Amino acid sequence: MINITSIQTHQIEDAKYVISAVAQRIFVPDKTVQDFYDVLEEEHELHDVDNFQREYVENRGLFLVVMDDEKLVGTGAIKRLEENIAELKRLWLLEEYHGQRIGYQVVSQLLDFARAHGYEKVRLQTSQKQERAVRFYTRLGFYEIPSYRESMDDISMEVSLGT
Repeated sequence: MINITSIQTHQIEDAKYVISAVAQRIFVPDKTVQDFYDVLEEEHELHDVDNFQREYVENRGLFLVVMDDEKLVGTGAIKRLEENIAELKRLWLLEEYHGQRIGYQVVSQLLDFARAHGYEKVRLQTSQKQERAVRFYTRLGFYEIPSYRESMDDISMEVSLGT
């Protein structure tokens, strides 16, 4: 049974492994998941997950995990970017769970959280390689905006939450 809940400290390693597993298939399919995970760890690319309490919870945010019974199968998070703008982060779901509206449920919970905490807009960045993700965000009402971070390969998107 699928359950979406706030991350707990004991789930950090599993969350990082899911993020690594999904990203590996997109970005470095010639590497193993473990090799890619090791590179991400070495480069501290997932330090925000290690420090989810400070990076998300204490930053007017929320970090969710998707559980299939006892197995962690996805993640999604939101945090303060500016006073009235939140940033959607770490939305990853194992491929075998795609097409079941789970990602939509995660984003819906995160956008509801953002509205409840006074945010007016939510932004995100995603890689141009993630064409499926771009289509998904577009269906949810996100539109492309000028980049808000230094990155040549990423697409920046935003959605207005309305009131």
